[in-house]
This record gives sequence, C-alpha cells and structure tokens, in this order.
Amino acid sequence: MKRIHLFELEDFAWFPNWIRICLTRLIVVMHKFLGSPADLIQLLNRALAHSESAAIVDLCSGSGGPMLEVYRTLKKQPGLGSLQLTLTDLYPNLTLAAAINARADAELRYDTQSINAANVASGLRGVRTLVGSFHHMRPEVARHILQDAKEKHQPICVYEISDNSFPISLWWVALPLNFLMALFITPFARPVTVKQLFFTYALPIIPFCFAWDGAVSNARTYTLGDMAILLEGLQSDDYTWETGLISGKAKKLYLLGLPNRL
Repeated sequence: MKRIHLFELEDFAWFPNWIRICLTRLIVVMHKFLGSPADLIQLLNRALAHSESAAIVDLCSGSGGPMLEVYRTLKKQPGLGSLQLTLTDLYPNLTLAAAINARADAELRYDTQSINAANVASGLRGVRTLVGSFHHMRPEVARHILQDAKEKHQPICVYEISDNSFPISLWWVALPLNFLMALFITPFARPVTVKQLFFTYALPIIPFCFAWDGAVSNARTYTLGDMAILLEGLQSDDYTWETGLISGKAKKLYLLGLPNRL
C-alpha cells in the first residue's frame, strides 16, 4: 500500500478533548468549502436504496462534519421524511450531543456512549458512513469495518477529502498550508469561542495541531489501489463494492458497499 500510518494527535486518548472539538469544528468548515454535502447526498441516495430501513449510522462523527446538513436535505426528498440519523464517535462531542438530543427531532440523535467504528453494535442498523475518518484506521481495522458491514448486510459509505496523490516523501509539504488555512477558516467555525480564538491567534496551538493532523491525513489516506487491496476476497454475489474519485475543489475519494436485495 502507498499509505503510511503516521500518528494524528486527535487519535490519542490523552489529547485534550476541547482541542479535539476545536479541530473537528474546523473540519466542518472544510467540508462546506469543498462541497462535501452535495457529494454525500448523491452517494447516500444510492446507499439508502439498498438499505433495509431509512436510517444512517454515522461513525466517527466528531462535531457532525457535513452530516447534519446532509440529513436535513435528504429528509426533504420524497420517501425520506422519516429518515433517521444517529451520530457516534469514539470520543463523543458531548456539548454537541446535548444540543442535538435536546431538540424535538426524535429521528436525529447523538449517541453519548463511546462507539468504536470497528465494533458497531448489531442494533445500529442502516447505512454506515465514515466521512473523513476511514484513514484513521490501520489496514486490518479498515478491512474489518468493511467485512463487518458486508457480513451484516448493511450498506456502507466511505468518503475522504484528504489527498494522497503526492509522492509519499512529500507528505509534509502541506504543513505550512494547513497552518495558514486554520487561521483563515476559524472565523467561520460555529460556535466560535473565546478559547478557540485565543489558542488560534494569540497562542497558535490549534493551527499547529490542525496542520499536523491534516498533513498526516494525506499520508494515511487509502488510495484507490489501497482500497482494492482492502477489498480482496470480499466480493460476492450478494454484495457490491464500488470505489471512485469525485472531482471538484479538491480530489475526493469514495467507497460504497451495497447489499444486493435478492
């Protein structure tokens, strides 16, 4: 495989959760800038057509990414008025979870338990989504995630906005660009707290973490060739796999696993 498994700061349990939340808020802004909601709506329309129920289980949700906007848009489409969305994470954003779960919308919830994407409870049924998070998984874990979706006959949608097209020796060139990007997009993050502003512009800890994790994400991203290796032996008549690129403001990759309703 081309990818290399460097470490991302937000993967560590000791990493301060308030910084992790600040980083995931910036990722929400990046998804909006890159047009991720429109991409995901197209992919999820296809996946939901293969699902036993109108439900989405978002794994590694963080601060929600683009999925809240995607959910609101999909619910307006014919036949999806009762669509359910469950957000989950290994390190749940409890502030966001409290706000979401306090709403009157019973079909939208954020599970406050720590949920490992590699160990999804059988009771969580529906299209599984990993948005900008699949690269966090080592190959053996990534393959297990795909195999588990297939064995449980659940659709899965993997979507990545990181780019591993550069020579692997140049993974670090994105560091200064990502640092500057964090300074630029912070005013668009919601909510913007005094703490986030201070540790962005006065003491730039957040931009440093964003720069490192963003650059490492590129190096860790599974290329289409890497995905083909992960899928070896998982092909069958009752489940279809598809991978591809989506063009736009950035090169984006996707992987769809679709159970065939025989």
